Amino acid sequence: MPREEKPQGRKKAGAQQVNLPDASHRLRVRATWMYFIEGRTQSEIAEMLGVGRVTVVRLLADARRRREVQITITAPLAEVTEVERMLESRFGIEQAIVAPVSGPEQDPAQVIAAAAGAFVSQAMRSGITVGVGWGRTLYSALPYIVGRTLENFRVVSLLGGISQARRFNPAEFAWQFNELFQGEGFLVPAPALVDSPETKHALLERCGIAQVFEMADSLDIALLSVGGISTLTTSYRVGHLSEAERQSLIKAGAVGDILYNFIDEDGNLVDHPVNDRAISVGIDRLKRTPRRVLVSGGADKVPVLRGAIQLLEPTVFISDEATARALLS
Repeated sequence: MPREEKPQGRKKAGAQQVNLPDASHRLRVRATWMYFIEGRTQSEIAEMLGVGRVTVVRLLADARRRREVQITITAPLAEVTEVERMLESRFGIEQAIVAPVSGPEQDPAQVIAAAAGAFVSQAMRSGITVGVGWGRTLYSALPYIVGRTLENFRVVSLLGGISQARRFNPAEFAWQFNELFQGEGFLVPAPALVDSPETKHALLERCGIAQVFEMADSLDIALLSVGGISTLTTSYRVGHLSEAERQSLIKAGAVGDILYNFIDEDGNLVDHPVNDRAISVGIDRLKRTPRRVLVSGGADKVPVLRGAIQLLEPTVFISDEATARALLS
């Protein structure tokens, strides 16, 4: 007699449901393995999997997008190594890390982020306090950082929040960075820019922000970036720095900012009211941090990077090849 089929869709009480990978996931993993591990061509993979070559291309691209494929190149480029040594010699930097790019017209944010992620993964350890800035490049480095649980690990945000920042909010970056290492996070419960020096003083004294910033006196490492001022296309600046203020800062000699501390190309803080309204850790405190890591690049950042390197005297500088050569030219 044929055996009676059990009704579908019923689970025994207390049984745990197992989520198995779907067919598209298995197909993507198979294609990725065959291409990167077995070294097969896309045409060979298409024939073996019974799909079109276009499908294989899409599967491989999707795997990269999902960060399911991580490629590490350990052999340094001789040309890049030479540029790194020149940066170290010219600017007195302990360690320069330069990511290669195919051309000066390429957006360098992603390659800088990959280099920064590799550096941060090795630099983090138990028992240290890390101060973090913000920006698109730093945020883009998060997927490249290998997280792990560290003991007695603290992360301090060095800047107030940006209400319209979405992904690039300083608080969001600090929180996600801290989550990678399961540490203790300290955020700044105030806007990055306020309406007056009086408001800034009141927030520092009455809202506990001063205590957070005092933690910057005992940082072991600071991860920082810079912002340019030549254009105002970056969404996170809208609403905090008006076009009139931007033009006024440019007239005063500003080429960009470090944590909303606006500086000129020689590394001097410009004489402008905006600098008195920033809720951020002061440059003097940052300069006392033993390891100061400056992460940034791009043609529009070259002037502010010149100033930031002179002012901060970073111990580590992570950038791209085109920006590095522009700084050396």
